[in-house]
Amino acid sequence: MSQAEQSASVAAPQDLVELGRITGAYGLRGWVKIQPHTAGSTALLSARTWWLRRPVAPVHTGEPPQAWPAEVHKSRTQGSTIVGSLRGIADRTAAEKLRGCTVWVPRSAFPVTSDDEYYWVDLIGCTIYGEQDGRSVLLGTVEDVMDNGVHAVLRVKRQVLDEQGARQPYIDAKGRQQEALVPFVSAHVHTVDLDNRRLDSNWPVDF
Repeated sequence: MSQAEQSASVAAPQDLVELGRITGAYGLRGWVKIQPHTAGSTALLSARTWWLRRPVAPVHTGEPPQAWPAEVHKSRTQGSTIVGSLRGIADRTAAEKLRGCTVWVPRSAFPVTSDDEYYWVDLIGCTIYGEQDGRSVLLGTVEDVMDNGVHAVLRVKRQVLDEQGARQPYIDAKGRQQEALVPFVSAHVHTVDLDNRRLDSNWPVDF
């Protein structure tokens, strides 16, 4: 365990979001290289503190590994990755010891977006509705957001309403829950209501 981990006494924020993973050292002066997750670069570059978490706890307790804060001196993009200099990490050897750590930033520290921009973490868990015969029909719940290189794609766990109006997984003949991949573009997703955790689209709902 590093000195930074041992001395960290500040409780981790409750709204931490995993945005990337340290893949190794960058250069000889203690910089680390991070592979950001989907749409994670903006928040990583703006944050002055990254919360780091090792992938496996030193002793298995059933709890996730403890996160500790790392003060960011400098950060910038380097190709498809982000590189950064952290307080207390002065050489390549120290930086390499952080390889595999996940990098987290509080959701409250994310930069403000414009009216037509959204963070993927805010879309996950939203209910999305599609269309069937000109009517708005439940499609399912957004499980994940992916990037195909051109635009974001919503991975939706399909759901249906039972006779009591409760949501149930939409299961195929082989007993598998069906999914839908919906391009997150204005041509298909025309309304985003994060306050009510609802998305409306024209994506066809077929049963």
